[in-house]
Amino acid sequence: MSRLELKIPPLLLMLIFAVLMFGCTHLLPLWQFIPVDFVFWRAGLAGAWCAAGILIALLGVITFRRAQTTVNPLNPKAASQLVQQGIFRYSRNPMYLGMLLVLFGWSLWLADVSAFVPLPFFVWYLHQFQIKPEERALTTLFGDAFLQYQQKVRRWL
Repeated sequence: MSRLELKIPPLLLMLIFAVLMFGCTHLLPLWQFIPVDFVFWRAGLAGAWCAAGILIALLGVITFRRAQTTVNPLNPKAASQLVQQGIFRYSRNPMYLGMLLVLFGWSLWLADVSAFVPLPFFVWYLHQFQIKPEERALTTLFGDAFLQYQQKVRRWL
C-alpha cells in the first residue's frame, strides 16, 4: 500500500490537472490546433465533451445515492452495497470517466497539443492510487460478486 493511495479526492485531482494543463499551454506551448479566433468551434467542441463528462459523472453519483451507498472515494470500505445498475452496467468508474471527459473538453478549449500531455498521467494516477485500492476494498467487502462484476464490466468504458 502506497502513502498516496486514497489521499487526494478525485475531484481535487481533476482540478489540479486542469491547472497543470493550463500551465502547459502557457509555459510549454506546442501547437495550437484550433485558432483562438474560432471561439464558437472551441466552445462547441469543449462544451460537448464537458457536458458529456458531467452527465456521466452525475449519473454515477445519482445511482450511488439511489442505492444508498457512499459516494466518498476516500473511504471505499464504507460501501454498503455493490452497485451494478444504471450507468454501472457500462463502466465500473463512471465518475472518473466523467472527469476524464471534462479534462478532455478542457484540453479542447485550451486548443494546444500540450494540454493533452497530462491526460495519461491523470488516468495513471487515478488507476494506481484510487481505482486499485477501491477494487481491493470492494473485493474484500463483496468477494465473488465483485470479481464477477469485474469480468462483466470494464473499468472505464
